[in-house]
Amino acid sequence: MKWIYTLAAIAFAIKMVIIPNTASSVLSLDIVESLVRDGGVPNAVSVVIFRNRLYDTIYEVIVFTIAIMGANFLLATEKPASKIHQFTDQPSIILARLGATITALVGIELAIRGHLSPGGGFAAGVAGGTAIGLIAITSSPEWMQAIYRRWQAATWEKISVLVFIVLAAITLSGFELPHGELGALFSGGILPILNILVAVKVALGSWAVILVFIRYRGLL
Repeated sequence: MKWIYTLAAIAFAIKMVIIPNTASSVLSLDIVESLVRDGGVPNAVSVVIFRNRLYDTIYEVIVFTIAIMGANFLLATEKPASKIHQFTDQPSIILARLGATITALVGIELAIRGHLSPGGGFAAGVAGGTAIGLIAITSSPEWMQAIYRRWQAATWEKISVLVFIVLAAITLSGFELPHGELGALFSGGILPILNILVAVKVALGSWAVILVFIRYRGLL
């Protein structure tokens, strides 16, 4: 039986690599064109995530929220780190903050134009969280915590989740904003709004996790 499985695997590999399948390529092209037409944006991935796979996206946002709550819950009973080691040399601080600035700008660009080009809300949120992490390794934890509380980041994180779920429910009910002109910045109906909400959620959630791990695990 092993020889049969081996020969079948070799035959399948030869078929996939050598023998072209023109019918499937035409079909896949038709599917992409249909997604772009239905979503009103040239980025078919955003259409899949925020329209055709919106249920899954909702649960991804909820799972990320639960992960943040779990990190806070599991580490709340531990003793905070007595000493937090950080970068102190000036070149490292300058490079880290320069990287944070560039990463933050990339995250903003991905959040605003993610429905038109590769990228999207999750990628933008990860970029924003990376920028916050780079600032955290060069700044005082107390200062980072004070900024987090001053701007009420936890509240905005929860608001972004609730607004996303409400808008997702409205979209699933069949109500959509006008798609606008294909390829324009203000196009795709509600897709850009959902994209930005996911970016805000992921970035602020990453900030919360970073602060928790800095407090109980340190940085370096």
